Amino acid sequence: MASTDESGQTAQHASPFGTTPPGLPPADAGPGGRMPRWLPRAAVLVLALYAALQLGTWAFHQLTGLLINILIAFFLALAIEPAVSWMASRGLRRGLATGLVFLAVMIMAAGFVTLLGSMLAGQIIKIVEDFPAYLDSVIHWINIHFHTDLKRVDVQEGLLRSDWLRNYVQHSATGVLDVSAQVLGGLFQLLTIALFSFYFAADGPRLRRAICSVLPPARQAEVLRAWEIAVNKTGGYIYSRGLMALISGVAHYILLQILGVPYAPVLGVWVGLVSQFIPTIGTYLAGALPMLIAFTVDPWYALWVLIFVVVYQQFENYMLQPKLTAKTVDIHPAVAFGSVIAGTALLGAVGALIAIPAVATLQAFLGAYVKRYAVTDDPRVHGHRRGGSGRGLFTRAGQLWSRRPGADGTGEGGQGGQGGQTELAESGAGSSAGTPESGGASSRGPAES
Repeated sequence: MASTDESGQTAQHASPFGTTPPGLPPADAGPGGRMPRWLPRAAVLVLALYAALQLGTWAFHQLTGLLINILIAFFLALAIEPAVSWMASRGLRRGLATGLVFLAVMIMAAGFVTLLGSMLAGQIIKIVEDFPAYLDSVIHWINIHFHTDLKRVDVQEGLLRSDWLRNYVQHSATGVLDVSAQVLGGLFQLLTIALFSFYFAADGPRLRRAICSVLPPARQAEVLRAWEIAVNKTGGYIYSRGLMALISGVAHYILLQILGVPYAPVLGVWVGLVSQFIPTIGTYLAGALPMLIAFTVDPWYALWVLIFVVVYQQFENYMLQPKLTAKTVDIHPAVAFGSVIAGTALLGAVGALIAIPAVATLQAFLGAYVKRYAVTDDPRVHGHRRGGSGRGLFTRAGQLWSRRPGADGTGEGGQGGQGGQTELAESGAGSSAGTPESGGASSRGPAES
């Protein structure tokens, strides 16, 4: 029994060292137990990280348009970098050289838009002027085939008083405001891209120095090399596309001029630019407008334009484009097509435009880190099978056919057996006579042959 004092409480055993051992902490802290010190700080840290993530996601979605504009401006600056550097090396200031390049681009774009707008305006005016004649021909055809008595005046009054036209006018009035807002937004976006492109091109050396100043020397060399590759690939892509656009525009202009299609110069410029700078489907979009204009002149002219567009596209794909882009954007057509699809899925039309130079830059940059070896002379590398494999297959099939039961001349001493042995000797598979080509077949016995 434990010793007790006079008060009836259990006496505590003394420690061997003369001190009383401390009491053990409770196994389970009750509701009144103290909270660990790290728990409030951890909770605050988690909440802060969650709030920062939400804020970053919201800011990224709000700034997506600006980031895309900056990306477009960066690639435009890379495209005009060779021209600006060439002018700067001749003594011009980079700002003045960049301004001259931008002025030339703006003049060409304004001229193209003006010519295209005048062509479309002329076609719309012509359609409006000829609309009564078209309507009379349609009404005449309906009266003859359906034995009706329609008049153009009645049709016009019915259209003017219809609810469909009233609703269309109301929606069009609302749509005019939307179109105006979109036009103003597009102009602001173009101005933003132009300003960023100007700063990137004019202050290119300063931007590179600012980036390299926060990197170690080894990383600086890699950044400068990647920048140089990007400039070469993007500039080469733009210039090669511009040259192909010039050739395509001249070729289609000659065809349209021979056929007598109106607005041949404008249509030639349209086909050249759209077919080269809109990947994959640009050729078909470019050929649709000349075909439509040619159809108004003569339906057969539209067919000739279609045939010429298809033939010229094949000539460009297999003859012209490989020679012009071999030293600028040397990527496989399948890789280019896949990069365009991926860029479209990520960034829409912008991704389709910058996908090819971006992939070419990445391919050229990573190519420096890939070690390459000499390719073996194995025929399978060139798409050929090993010599004699197909001939041996037919030889075995003929041997099995000649040895089937009841076949004529299949005896051991017959003519068919001699022919089979001759055939096998030619294929090097089982001749009893030793030849160098048979690989030592002379050492085989009669049973093996």
